[in-house]
Amino acid sequence: MDLKHSRSVKLNDGHYMPRLGFGTYAPPAVPKSKAFECTKVAIEAGFRHIDAALFYGNEEEVGAAIREKIADGTVKREDIFYTTKLWCTYLQPELVREALEISLKKLQLDYVDLFIIHNPVPMKSGHELLPKDANGKIILDTVDLRDTWEALEKCKDAGLTKSIGVSNFNRKQLEMILNKPGLKYKPTCNQVECHVYLNQSKLLEYCKSKDIVLVAYSALGSHRDPNWVEQNSPQLLDDPVLHAIAKKRNRTPGQVALRYLLQRGVVVLAKSFSEKRIKENMQIFEFELTADDMKEIDGLNKNFRYSKFLYAVNHPNYPFSEEY
Repeated sequence: MDLKHSRSVKLNDGHYMPRLGFGTYAPPAVPKSKAFECTKVAIEAGFRHIDAALFYGNEEEVGAAIREKIADGTVKREDIFYTTKLWCTYLQPELVREALEISLKKLQLDYVDLFIIHNPVPMKSGHELLPKDANGKIILDTVDLRDTWEALEKCKDAGLTKSIGVSNFNRKQLEMILNKPGLKYKPTCNQVECHVYLNQSKLLEYCKSKDIVLVAYSALGSHRDPNWVEQNSPQLLDDPVLHAIAKKRNRTPGQVALRYLLQRGVVVLAKSFSEKRIKENMQIFEFELTADDMKEIDGLNKNFRYSKFLYAVNHPNYPFSEEY
């Protein structure tokens, strides 16, 4: 195996995506400056894949951190794999390029490596990221996602992004894109919630059969932001099985949870604002889980979702009504 790419996976368009990424989402209470500091720490620790989004509201800070690490010689631009996402208020095809250009301007970069549809459920178009009615309910919209996809293809052709993909799509939604007449580029990836309590085995198998990479968010459980996640959700990192295996392997439960996904061929996003844990997360290439470990962790799956997107549950594009 080519050593340069031994920690990367080749996408169906020929580009390479590092198998471990740094997640930059932070709940509103976390100061934006934290994203700047932690992205720098992550790059210094060896992270080369940075997962971000317009919706996270911190692309200026993340971009500044990347540019600083390029300026001081730590990395070159081509060493970094940067993902941004098309937010739900920009899913109308005529708004897609504008949304990407907003991100590029915030980042002060010429291109991103990956541009993905953040969620298949459109919200009312415009710059207001969470449009709400008088009762505080999010206002949803309709769109043909095949038209949205065509607009992403044009962004790739324009050189604004190297690769394009989707997030939170179920099998039917992926099939709709793959079977689209005149499809120019397949989605390279589908970024979904995936962890030991929701191991996505069926969706993973389907994605592999179509040469689509499954990228895991909330791989360590969730940020538990009360706006999106029920507060009585289980604490994944407290799981006794993970603790027992971690002790046996002389690792942390978080490292075991990430390594489990990695060994199944999933690209893993690890989010942390602790310097110690950022460095620990980078060490998941240094050990392996045994077949017995893997089987034991398989047994933890309970198809439990932290991010249920309940605001969209009655929308025809709601992705989680299907089994996978």
